[in-house]
Amino acid sequence: MTEELNDRDLERYDRQIRVFGEEGQEKLKDSRVAVVGLGGLGCPASFFLASAGVGELLLVDYEGIELSNLNRQILHWEEDIGEKKKTESASKKLEKLNSDIEVEVFDGKIIEENLDVLEGCEVIVDALDNFETRYLLNEFAVEETVLLIHAAVEGTHGQMTTIIPGETPCLRCLFPEPPEKKETFPILGTNSGLFGTLLANEAIKAVTGHGNMLKGKLLIFGVGRNDIELIDIEKDPNCTVCGDKN
Repeated sequence: MTEELNDRDLERYDRQIRVFGEEGQEKLKDSRVAVVGLGGLGCPASFFLASAGVGELLLVDYEGIELSNLNRQILHWEEDIGEKKKTESASKKLEKLNSDIEVEVFDGKIIEENLDVLEGCEVIVDALDNFETRYLLNEFAVEETVLLIHAAVEGTHGQMTTIIPGETPCLRCLFPEPPEKKETFPILGTNSGLFGTLLANEAIKAVTGHGNMLKGKLLIFGVGRNDIELIDIEKDPNCTVCGDKN
């Protein structure tokens, strides 16, 4: 049953209700969204999802906080270094940002045996930095018919697409094999901030039904030279996850 907006909701979200209406805000209030990864992408994504009024926000990560995180991971501060896990650091700040939503945490690495923590989520935000776990999210999303929003950044470039099982290419269609893994890679904080915000924006569109999503499209943007591409992508009929033979 849809939970109606109260007077506090109407005041708090007034400016965005003017964009997608009270019905859209009610959908946000009733939604459950997971953000997997609380680094440079996940911090801004979860911040704007919390501020937008997503009813239940699930935060997933297993790492601690280091000084080198702070150029881009905006929910983690100097006082958190060595003292808190990323889940605790992020959840405490988001609860102060918006006490009207429920913030849940899963302090662990996603593996095949614990994917059930994502059950009940209508949108999963892939804010990770490794394809091993991304592939697990992709398989779960396809099997459970859950919308998955993928983004990845490096240096001054980033990419993003929205995966709708049964309708769009999945992550394995795009990347049959994982790119070469790098232990450390360059990243400009504003670049991860931009794509983290775009992740939240895409999730808000998915929940409210307002706007056009990146269905069958791969967005590639470079903040260094402001070069942007929007590439049409197609399903791979031989994909090992979503192909015709599966």
